[in-house]
Amino acid sequence: MAKKDKHKKKKLPLVYQPFGFALSWAGGALAGLAFRKAWKAIRHEDDAPDALDPDRGWGEILLAAAVQGAIFAVVRSAVDRTGAKAIARSTGVWPTTDKGGRD
Repeated sequence: MAKKDKHKKKKLPLVYQPFGFALSWAGGALAGLAFRKAWKAIRHEDDAPDALDPDRGWGEILLAAAVQGAIFAVVRSAVDRTGAKAIARSTGVWPTTDKGGRD
């Protein structure tokens, strides 16, 4: 690998950070909307139960948490992957320096 390519690969993750932040914010908003729609479809309620709501049972609380967690994980992965592929297509360099994920 040429010296210039190594330098480009080291700098890209820093340049990618603002882009990644914007994608994450948009993904979070999308995931929140998807969760609200999913909860309405599952329970026919506008609002999911809050963990501290004394009028809700454990089952409702844990179901809401599981559905919300699954939706956020799927949306986050889809948004991260789409952003990384867009950067790689436009620059020719994958935007992370390591092989692992965010977590």
